Formats: sequence, C-alpha cells, structure tokens
Amino acid sequence: MLITAPLPRPEREPLDLHRFSQWRVAIIHYWFVSHGGGERVVEALAELFPQADIFTLVVDDAKLPSSLRQRRIHTSFLQRIPGARKFHRHFLLLQPLALEKFDLSKYDLVLSSESGPAKGVITSPRTCHVCYCHSPMRYLWDGGPEYRRSMGPLVGPVFSLAAHYMRLWDLASANRVDHFIANSRFVASRIRKYYRRESVVIHPPVHIPAVEVQDDHQGYYLVVSRLVNYKRIDLAVEACRQTGRELRIVGEGPEYKLLKRMAGPTIHFLGSLSDAEMQQQLSGCRAFLLPGEEDFGIAPVEAQSYGRPVIAFASGGALETVRGTAGRGATLSDPTGVFFSEQSVDCLIEAMERLEAMAPKFSSRAIRRHALQFGRERFQERMAGFLADAMTQWAVSAPTH
Repeated sequence: MLITAPLPRPEREPLDLHRFSQWRVAIIHYWFVSHGGGERVVEALAELFPQADIFTLVVDDAKLPSSLRQRRIHTSFLQRIPGARKFHRHFLLLQPLALEKFDLSKYDLVLSSESGPAKGVITSPRTCHVCYCHSPMRYLWDGGPEYRRSMGPLVGPVFSLAAHYMRLWDLASANRVDHFIANSRFVASRIRKYYRRESVVIHPPVHIPAVEVQDDHQGYYLVVSRLVNYKRIDLAVEACRQTGRELRIVGEGPEYKLLKRMAGPTIHFLGSLSDAEMQQQLSGCRAFLLPGEEDFGIAPVEAQSYGRPVIAFASGGALETVRGTAGRGATLSDPTGVFFSEQSVDCLIEAMERLEAMAPKFSSRAIRRHALQFGRERFQERMAGFLADAMTQWAVSAPTH
C-alpha cells in the first residue's frame, strides 16, 4: 500500500499567488447542504484559486455560501433524484458511482474536501490529487457501532451491509490520493489507522472577528453544536439541570426533543442564530462547553477568539486548540480552559467548579491571542506553501505525455 511522507515546509517569502493562476484546479466537496467547517475550508481554498471549478454530489442553493454562488459548480446525477438534497446520506451506495463519473481529466490539481466521500474521484496520471481530510467517515469506521444502535431493527442490518461495501471502497479510494492533509493531529492518527497513510496537519480556518474582548461576562454557559448523540450535549444539560446553572444551547438536530425533555428551567434552546446573534452569545458567556469528542472543533476556537474560556472533554481536537488544566491544583501559564477526563455528569460539574475557582487566572486577551493562530490567513498561507511544494514535486514525477 502506498505511503506518502509529509512534504517539507521550509520558511518562505510571501507567496506569489499569480503562480497558482496558471494551474487548472478542481475542488471536490462532498455536499453543500449546510454551512459548517467543511464549507469554510472550501471557501478559503476557492479564494486561493479563483479559477477553480467546484464539484459536489448535491447542492441546496439556499445553503450555498454566498462567496461560491458565482462559481462554476458541477453536481452529480444524485442532484436530479427527488429528495436527495435532504436525504443525501441515504444514497450511500450510489455515492461512489456518482463521484467516479466526474470527468477530471483536464485538471492539473484536484483538491478534495473529505468528511463524507469526496476523495473517491478518479484523476489522470498527470493530475496531482491532494485530500484535505476533516475526518475519515465516522459512520463507516470507529463510529459505526454507535450509528447502528440508533437505528431500528430493519434499517440496522441494511446499513451494516452497505457499510461493509463502503469500507472496502473507502480504503481503496484512499490509494487514489497523492497527498493527505489532516485538519488535526487527532485526524492524522485516524488516517494512519484506517488508510495506513501519513499526512501533514494544517488546522482549518476559523473566523476571528475584529473585536475588543472584555473580561466581563453574563454568567451563562454556552453550547454551539448540532444536536446529535455523539456530541454528548446531554451531559451539559444534566450538569446544568442538577446545579441550576444557566445553559444556552445554539443548534438544531435529531436529539432536540430528548434534550428538551431533560432540561430544567435554567436551560434555553436558541435554535439557529444569525451571525450577529451568535457573536452576541459567544462574547457574553462565562465559558463554552465541549462535552463530546471533536475531530478539530471550530466553535470552541471561535469562543476563544472572543476571550471566553472552554471546558472540554480531554480528547480529540480540543487537546490541540485549548490550553487547559486537567485537575485541581494544576498550574499553567495563560490557560484558555479546563479539561475533564471522563464523559460523565459528575466530571463535567467538577470541571465547571474548577473553572469558576480559577476565574482570576483567565485573561480574555491571552485567550484571544491563542485563538489568532487558527485564523483564515494562517490556513491559506500554510495551504499555499504545501500546494506549491506538492506541485513542484509533481512536475518532476508526473508523466509528460
């Protein structure tokens, strides 16, 4: 099996983006049905390559980022199937065929944005394929048992059979990629485990607002998340219900009704908010809660950009984005949050008590300085440097005819 070593990343002069304009580029994204971290990566890549064509399985025009609405976007045959935009995940077995039908033969560089199936496109021997991997598909690999438990007795066996086929295809399609980029060291370890490939880590772009941060807060805790089981929002709800702390939850999802039934009078569900409303919630919270394991986790970094500390489960991408203490008496210069080591209500309550006791040690300005390293400009700089090296290397090794 092919193993690709990370490319060197030397210090360099400011990049000449005119050089990139000579490349014929295609950006592959799994689907545009929401506006999250994956879509922000595509927006940042599209800004680097204004000449790029964009390919995707399905598009919901209402959810397409405004910066991409004037771009050439090619959809698959799934777009023409009624209901595919809403139930795109139900077409799991058709997704490989849809991706493999894209004609990418004329491009010099293909950038796939992978979390659903995107890297499975077929490229020419004269094309360099770089995959920016948000995560190997959780529902096919380590998250499979949890997804099956949430399914009924008829759907579960069908999903298991489909997932078996898709794992074989997912592994095979990993060998079509020339270079992997992971969005965190945690994801890099999962790429190594499931695909047996090495990757370079480049953290995704986070919007860092131009604001003056304040030490004052309004006392409430905040969760910003899709309401799905593995995010473990139930821990935050139960911890705040038991202690009477105010919790505000931004987001929607299938767990809403269950969480609403659990909630007490101090827990408020805000649904989907505008950017201005979201900024208000982030800037006013006492702390941001991250009770689940995230591959990277953009929302906690956004909270830190407003100078707010984070309480996070000590696993996954949070270990790379939060400077946190893990126990009482622990010392750390310029902390940006605290960790808890077990996904239980008691451990989360203890972490909240610890954060409140540590309040004088948190500096909103130091927390914001920490968040600045995850900004959009830094992402684009690192991506441009990596791609320049990759294309230089490719020009030497690719067939000339």
